[in-house]
Amino acid sequence: MFYRLIAISIVFLLNACSDGDSVGTVNGKNITRAEFNRYLELKHVPKDDKRVELMLKDYMQREAYAGLIEKASDFDTKLVDAEVNEFRKQILISRYFEDYMNKKVSEEAIKNYYNTHPEEFQREEIKVAHVLIRTNSKMSEAELQAALTKAQEAYSMAKSGKLFADVAKQYSEDTVSAKQGGELGWLGKGAIDPVFSEKIFSAKAGDITEPFKSAFGYHVVKILEDAKVIKTPFEKVKGDIRYRLRQQAKKAEMDRLLAEAKISYQ
Repeated sequence: MFYRLIAISIVFLLNACSDGDSVGTVNGKNITRAEFNRYLELKHVPKDDKRVELMLKDYMQREAYAGLIEKASDFDTKLVDAEVNEFRKQILISRYFEDYMNKKVSEEAIKNYYNTHPEEFQREEIKVAHVLIRTNSKMSEAELQAALTKAQEAYSMAKSGKLFADVAKQYSEDTVSAKQGGELGWLGKGAIDPVFSEKIFSAKAGDITEPFKSAFGYHVVKILEDAKVIKTPFEKVKGDIRYRLRQQAKKAEMDRLLAEAKISYQ
């Protein structure tokens, strides 16, 4: 209980004194409250925390060690000075740009970018089913012709009124989609083979394309639903936008600072 009261008293006294007041001396060097406050802030220690007493003791002891070591004649501090200088530059640059980017890239700026660049956050999708007759570069002309003939047969059956799902199950060599009646679901424009994409996005719901060749083989495609535009919600992309804007702001500020700097090499 006695030591608890001492700890409380020390914390009370530390909080009571102003930034210009002394919290003690180390080898004759005055340690101000302002210095110790900045140390507590760096360590994220609440000023009314019971750890303040221990932090002060540790702070003063390390101050004593450092002061005595600096005066030691058999210890070269030049390398330490170089490390401290580099660390200071690193922290200075890092803290400056973090503060700069926080001010420059606000929530409002992120929303404004999202609203003024709609094309970046929307995509066109279309729902289709297909029959695929596979081909490869090693096939002979006769084999390629046979594959095309098979695709044309599937097309003729689909156009004659037979259920496309049944045609896909019978003819398609895409075994995964064939089990689903040829359905590929919703496909994004530009996210698939260019030839395939161009064909399906130029058609409308109910259309069945004539056989055409892509990198995978011959396709017969039925458009199940018309293309529609899907907009990505703001909440899903705001993190990416924030990162992009922060990087842009940082580069612009770095360029500005370097333009002001006067650097010469001997």
